[in-house]
Amino acid sequence: MDASSNDPSDDRRSPDGRFRRVRRWKPPVYESRVEKMIREATERGEFDNLPGMGEPLDLSDADDPDWWVKRKIRDENLDSSALLPMPLQLRKEAQGFPESLIEFADESVVRDLLTDFNRRVREAHLSTRAGVPSLITAHTVDVDDMVQRWRELRSR
Repeated sequence: MDASSNDPSDDRRSPDGRFRRVRRWKPPVYESRVEKMIREATERGEFDNLPGMGEPLDLSDADDPDWWVKRKIRDENLDSSALLPMPLQLRKEAQGFPESLIEFADESVVRDLLTDFNRRVREAHLSTRAGVPSLITAHTVDVDDMVQRWRELRSR
């Protein structure tokens, strides 16, 4: 048979002798649970008028592998200091002294916080990354001097 001839499995001869095309049975299309939920939500209109609908996607930072983290931090106005290396976190924390301690009314609490800060600085100095010390270092604070400055701020 050539390509132009009809496939006999698809054709049937009618009583008058002519061929007629018979539709083959097709199995039902499988629809997963998720596909069904999406189809039903679309039919209910739950995807209509979503924020950003019809706007182009912002792919300006698609080359950066951490684009989604940076966008999440920016969009939700999150504090990104936890992403900094430990020495930078400690330096940033020290820049806030003694103003960041003004909310504490008890001197022993302030001393404990400053002592803990100095402990973390020493730990950061001892820790190395693959045996190479960090070029960025944080410095310990003079607890007595900082407590004196804290007292002066509290008295104002």
